[in-house]
Amino acid sequence: MPEMKEKEGFPLSPNQILIGLETEFGIIRKDLEESDPVRESMDLVRAYRPHSFGTWAYESEDPRADARGFRVERLAQDEEEEAFSRSDQRRHFTFRESKSDRILQNGARFYNDHTHPEYSTPECRTLRDLVIYDRAGTEILRQAVKSREEVLGQHGVLGIYRNNTDFHGHSYGCHENYLLPRALSFGRIVEGLTPFLVARTLLLGAGKVGKEGGDGYAMEGYQLSQRGDFIEERIGVDTMHHRPIVNSRDEPHADRTLYRRLHLICGDSNMSEWQTAMKAGMTRLVLAAVSSLPELKLPVLEDPVKAFRQVSRSENGEASLKLENGETMSTVDLLEAYRILVGNLSTIDAEDRWILSEWDRALKDYRNDPERLADRADWVAKRQLLELFRVEESLSVGDPWFQSLDLAYHDLDPDLGMFWPLEADGRIMRLSDPQEVEDATGCPPSMGRAPVRAAIIQRFEDQIRDAGWERIAFIDGTYIDLPLFLTLERMEVDTLCRRIGACEGRAALASILAGLE
Repeated sequence: MPEMKEKEGFPLSPNQILIGLETEFGIIRKDLEESDPVRESMDLVRAYRPHSFGTWAYESEDPRADARGFRVERLAQDEEEEAFSRSDQRRHFTFRESKSDRILQNGARFYNDHTHPEYSTPECRTLRDLVIYDRAGTEILRQAVKSREEVLGQHGVLGIYRNNTDFHGHSYGCHENYLLPRALSFGRIVEGLTPFLVARTLLLGAGKVGKEGGDGYAMEGYQLSQRGDFIEERIGVDTMHHRPIVNSRDEPHADRTLYRRLHLICGDSNMSEWQTAMKAGMTRLVLAAVSSLPELKLPVLEDPVKAFRQVSRSENGEASLKLENGETMSTVDLLEAYRILVGNLSTIDAEDRWILSEWDRALKDYRNDPERLADRADWVAKRQLLELFRVEESLSVGDPWFQSLDLAYHDLDPDLGMFWPLEADGRIMRLSDPQEVEDATGCPPSMGRAPVRAAIIQRFEDQIRDAGWERIAFIDGTYIDLPLFLTLERMEVDTLCRRIGACEGRAALASILAGLE
């Protein structure tokens, strides 16, 4: 295996990497022949009733900064963005009105991303928090749907889907975020991570009926990944066109002299909580290994984009992937190579050990029979359901009903979605506790920056102009940049938040925050 070009490395524990998920949801009005997804997304977000702060600090966002050391003048999606803006003007919406941003009490962000309602989890220190707060997003969307349908006076007229395609050539994503030390070079990240991102589809795909591309949609076959058809570049800063395996946006939402944020857009939106945990857990382990192990010998794919599509479209994902040195390697062997790599890490915790154990179990089950993954992997569970319907209804290959069934698997409605009975019956693994999820819809995680940000917004809401992940700006023109509070334990964060809630004014707040990290 070729040796990676960059040799630098420094110790990094997986649990030092902050994680978060952003999920864009499909939305349709079932009672209308045509509907405006922008308007529907706005109305859905605004229908969410629990108290939230609604002014986002857009000025702190810079999607054109590229981690390769430059700033692009124009993004591939700018033309589409400008078209949306013109449409918004015809609708008489301002930019902020269109976004309809909500900073939720649980530290998350809920807003309209042009044609999709999007829920972004708060920053999470643990995989368990990530799973719980991601699942809380499902409950928040359901509450918003209930409130919106009460206004419409009809039940069941809004369809919300946790998937990645409308089957008409449009894709929307589940974006992963990993906060890393700035000292870990972007080049090393790309070299070490790219083959893994291709291979992990074997365990993490959401499954999809048919194929999509520049020539439209074809009801042909079944593939593992919903995003596979839309991945076109190895590296790039764009997110709506020319989508890359490794996104190079350089927007850390933290002190950029110390941190970088890896923003991955190539993964599927999963219904399975096991896949959500494994997606972040395995990737976090690989990132720690890329940083911590000075000498890395990993396979280099000749054409990662082609390989990504090969894995997605091959039977059970078992593709023969061509390496840069002319040799070939199977998908499962490539994923096994990364499992061996992360096994060399010395600083792991109980969550990491669970990920390693589940990684081993999944590879063993896959090698014996991929169908054994049906209790964990969406692509296997969905395919089994489709096959059951095909036999029971005597459906022919290419029947349009398969597309409807595919979509139904991702329906958030607990009475209509095909996934929920599987989970309720224990046929698909659930990791979160329902009470913890309910609590997480209204309370932030107990560690890190999110609970501190939430406490400040709650205490000083009438004095705040806008807020983002790391900055809170006040009406008088002053602002505070929040540290990450990575060294504070649960009790220390709780004490800090209580002090903020009880402080008499902004001077007292400044005093409380002074000297922290």
